Amino acid sequence: MTTTKNILITGGTGLVGRRLTTLLQAKGYNVSYLSRKKGKNGEVTLYQWDIANGKIDAEAFTNTHVIVNLAGASVADKYWTESYKQEIYDSRVKATNLLFDYLKKTPHQVHTFIGASAIGVYGADTQDQWVDEQSPLGHDFLAQVVKDWEISTDQMNTLNIRTTKVRIGIVLAKEGGALPKLTLPVKLFVGAAIGSGRQYISWIHIDDLCQMIVYLIENQQCKGTYNAVAPNPATNATITQAIGKVLHRPVFLPNVPAFVLKMGMGGMANSVIGGNRVKADKIQTTGFKFAYPDLIPTLENLLLDK
Repeated sequence: MTTTKNILITGGTGLVGRRLTTLLQAKGYNVSYLSRKKGKNGEVTLYQWDIANGKIDAEAFTNTHVIVNLAGASVADKYWTESYKQEIYDSRVKATNLLFDYLKKTPHQVHTFIGASAIGVYGADTQDQWVDEQSPLGHDFLAQVVKDWEISTDQMNTLNIRTTKVRIGIVLAKEGGALPKLTLPVKLFVGAAIGSGRQYISWIHIDDLCQMIVYLIENQQCKGTYNAVAPNPATNATITQAIGKVLHRPVFLPNVPAFVLKMGMGGMANSVIGGNRVKADKIQTTGFKFAYPDLIPTLENLLLDK
């Protein structure tokens, strides 16, 4: 039986990393982070890494059995200047290449590598067609970032490490991410769909995402690429209306035109105006079950104090 006790997370202080840490610790795992600073964060040991200068504290790999790579600069919180686009790329591709380089030259016990990816790999807008893990990949900026990110992750296979890529959709969580941004206008009675409103949003409850990662850690037969999305994606207009229904707020304003978003958001507007209708079949065929497959119960869980 393969030992899986000590788990090293990159991006551990982010939205997903924090929730994942809580779940792993509740199951008895020891969790440590790669971080910009060395020290402690509660029960979590922080090992230092410096992506820009290509350095990692090699002690981080001592007795580590699993690496979960969640590191990556936000694609939604800043305007896409050329320098920030480079940061988006380096924080994913350069960081993963650095992990590979150190694992290649450092004695370790790592047997599993879970690499974050994103459904943006399919392209900014695949309209209403269903896409799955075998679908053609996109050619826009984010798609290229994710393609290179996955290539860097796949290097782990050459080290005899079981490697899994998780193509993450729009994560819904009360603590941050997309949901508060979608919810605030509705709360203020200025909720409106974006662009055509017909673009599909392939979403996932943060608990389902984190449980899926735990599932992939614990099930040795799982390898390769899996979409991390709920089975029932919804259009932007449907989600906006659903938020209004759950919060008992009317949604009656006209859609926000695409050109307005492009004026205010630049290149990143394309990731909001477009959409993807992504299948979750592959992970379900392994036996994984979603706790939150449907939109309204998900929103009720996250938005209402129950």
